[in-house]
Amino acid sequence: MGAAGDSSQRDAAWEHLCRTYWYPVYAFIRRRGDSPEDASDLTQAFFAKLIEQDWLAQVERREARFSTLLITILKNFLIKQHRHEWAQKRGGGESPVPLDLAQAERWFGQEPATLDTPETHFEKRWALAVMDAALSRLREECESTGKAKLFATLSCYLSREPAPGDYEAAALALGLNSRSVAVAVHRLRADFRAMVHEEVSAGLRDVAVVKEEMRALAAVLGA
Repeated sequence: MGAAGDSSQRDAAWEHLCRTYWYPVYAFIRRRGDSPEDASDLTQAFFAKLIEQDWLAQVERREARFSTLLITILKNFLIKQHRHEWAQKRGGGESPVPLDLAQAERWFGQEPATLDTPETHFEKRWALAVMDAALSRLREECESTGKAKLFATLSCYLSREPAPGDYEAAALALGLNSRSVAVAVHRLRADFRAMVHEEVSAGLRDVAVVKEEMRALAAVLGA
């Protein structure tokens, strides 16, 4: 692949990283006590700094878990307080994060009260962001292959077992038999697991680190 192709891939990777993980970063900053406006500025400044320093190269070579690496860099960044640097640049170019402040505050306001530390809460938001990203990829793949209705009908069984009669009702809606529905759910679950694995590995070649990422994800979601 030529330089243009490499650049396009890197741009897509950055876009995915910013879109997927901006909210855990924003929520962490808000839980420190920063205002919505300051949290927005700091979130934008943080991702701008990551892009400037080509942080993706560190991600691909990392020996620590992704969330550990990200929160460590974020905390170091916040100590240096790049808020004013970004505020001066605001409006002077494209923002690296498609941050909808009103939506961010709706999400933040809907979060339950908790005694979790900001770090523990960040781990939970990271885990949910991983699952959401994998689910979005699965939805897009199904839509691109003409299986949008199948995904809409059966995706609820990615996270729960069917109740009696559920597969029969789904079969009627999809024009299939219940056995075919069971097979389709099995395949969706397998595809979803594969996409979660791809999301947490983020280009890693170290199998041990990938396994640790998956164990940590399961532990956070099961907490």
